[in-house]
Amino acid sequence: MTQHRFPEGFLWGASTSAFQVEGGYDEGGKGPATTDRGPGRPGIADNKIASDHYHHWREDVDLMAELGIKVYRMGFAWSRIMPDASGDPNPEGLAFYDQLIDYLLERGIEPLVTLYHFECPSALVEAFGGWKSRKMIDFYVRYAEICFTHFKGRVKRWVTVNEQLITTSAPSNTGDTETDPRQRQKNAYQMSYHVALAEHRAIACLRQIDPDAQIGPVVAMQVVNPRTSASADVLAAMNAEEMMQNYLLDLSVRGDISPYARYYLEREGFYPVVECGDHDILVATRPDFLGVNYYFSNCAHERTEPIRFDRFPPWSGGDFELCDNPAIAPTEWMSNGIDPLGLRVGMRKLYDRYQLPMIVTENGMALSESLDEENRVHDAVRIEYLSRHLGEVEELIREGYPVFGYCVWSLMDLCSSHQGFTKRYGLLYIDRTETDAKQCARFRKDSFFWYQDVIRENGLPC
Repeated sequence: MTQHRFPEGFLWGASTSAFQVEGGYDEGGKGPATTDRGPGRPGIADNKIASDHYHHWREDVDLMAELGIKVYRMGFAWSRIMPDASGDPNPEGLAFYDQLIDYLLERGIEPLVTLYHFECPSALVEAFGGWKSRKMIDFYVRYAEICFTHFKGRVKRWVTVNEQLITTSAPSNTGDTETDPRQRQKNAYQMSYHVALAEHRAIACLRQIDPDAQIGPVVAMQVVNPRTSASADVLAAMNAEEMMQNYLLDLSVRGDISPYARYYLEREGFYPVVECGDHDILVATRPDFLGVNYYFSNCAHERTEPIRFDRFPPWSGGDFELCDNPAIAPTEWMSNGIDPLGLRVGMRKLYDRYQLPMIVTENGMALSESLDEENRVHDAVRIEYLSRHLGEVEELIREGYPVFGYCVWSLMDLCSSHQGFTKRYGLLYIDRTETDAKQCARFRKDSFFWYQDVIRENGLPC
């Protein structure tokens, strides 16, 4: 028996990203992207084929319809739409997304499209350094304008940038070849500033082209618990959340940063180069909603040693030290363990600070999996993970927080940024290995059928 606990119209969904599922890296006029290299380690799958969504898109949409999702949080590959530094659109790339979006709408599924999910066009990195240059802002806005105009009326919700925390700090995404750790950190803050300017200009652009559409950023939500109840550890946790999350979102949403963030950047010599008129751009627009990616919480304690900038992510350097949480046990692929309540804690903080409607855009459990003799995957651990986190979403709604949707990560197994297909998140199993893509056949896991029931009943089983 199921109680209908979620509001009518709640957007049940699933997520992917273009570079992790599409493949077809050299087809349809697509240009190279920084993410096409994949993990860059022998024996680990790259993104050139990925889950081969480029050739399985119709089958995938049919599976989405069978699953019953109301929204598909997907991504456009920038270099498929704008493959070079000319600024001209690629008709073949637009045509690919035309057929995908039209079929989604035909099957009653809303496309929630991410403009930028780590895939930086290599042509722009080679031409002027990518996000390190202000030139990138104009190219991003041009790309956004093409998308907003071409898909007007069909795409009602857009995401500006996915997880700026990783977008601007991972050299494999940005193409930044700087070897000095401190300079690389400085570059990350400058790139972050350029991303924020690009986001606000894109929001203004959408308001002109399609005022009925909505747009917002997706945050890699950072819930940082103090290692102990000592005030020094509490302050360290506050500093960690401020510089790993709030600093980024403050620019994307408010157009300004906190006094502490300003102090830290100026103290360390990381404050970005600012030009006249930037402030007006940053405060002229405000997003319509906030997308939230959450997998686990973090923990921090007082920093007693000098700051190190030679670790990933670079954002972890600051007036805090990240550490293991003694209250949470790690899993095979999730070193920080599982903390469902952290989802509710973090989303309450986000709403209190930004007062925006929220949608969970990523939440999922990574496992090592293979098909059994009956071509099934019995992923009870994933079902338990999703159920517990959905329970916290239910509590948020009961408490009055405006959460309008939930997208599981991920619809299908996809090419992990570092572990290829050894690490799997999907409701659908993709039959391939690291070195043999085979036919990339799709198989429904137990979690597929569980989530199908949740969506059908609009609530969790009792």
